Amino acid sequence: MNAMSSYLKKHTEALVKDVGLEAACALTGKSKATLGRYYSDAAEHRDRFMPVDAVAALEEAARYPHVTSALAELKGITMSYDGKKRNMTEGGVNTDVIALAQRFAMLMAEYQQSIEDGVITANEAKRLLRETLAIQHVLMDMKLHLEDEKA
Repeated sequence: MNAMSSYLKKHTEALVKDVGLEAACALTGKSKATLGRYYSDAAEHRDRFMPVDAVAALEEAARYPHVTSALAELKGITMSYDGKKRNMTEGGVNTDVIALAQRFAMLMAEYQQSIEDGVITANEAKRLLRETLAIQHVLMDMKLHLEDEKA
């Protein structure tokens, strides 16, 4: 499986887990097995991807548009949210800077713990990725607040 396919499948899995498997089944009308095939890295499912309408339904319910964000990143596109979206948190840039510092500290703690034995395991990599994604969310909120202040 090429890197792009693997990247999209990982973000598809993150999307399903963000919404919850049962809720994802209800929203898409797909079974657990079918949803699992969309993010499976097994050879027989390597060219199966979630349909766009299912992605849209799940991203509407998710806290973050995982697949859309992954597609944008693969094309070098930077996304910007409308200020009316629900992921816009109260507070301002100062709150965002504090949240960013806290998240970065958590990432560094995870990293320190992960490299103690000289090897980053798959589970440790998942925890690092989760913290990296949390930082990305904080940065997006910060960008929105800065755009609000600019206007």
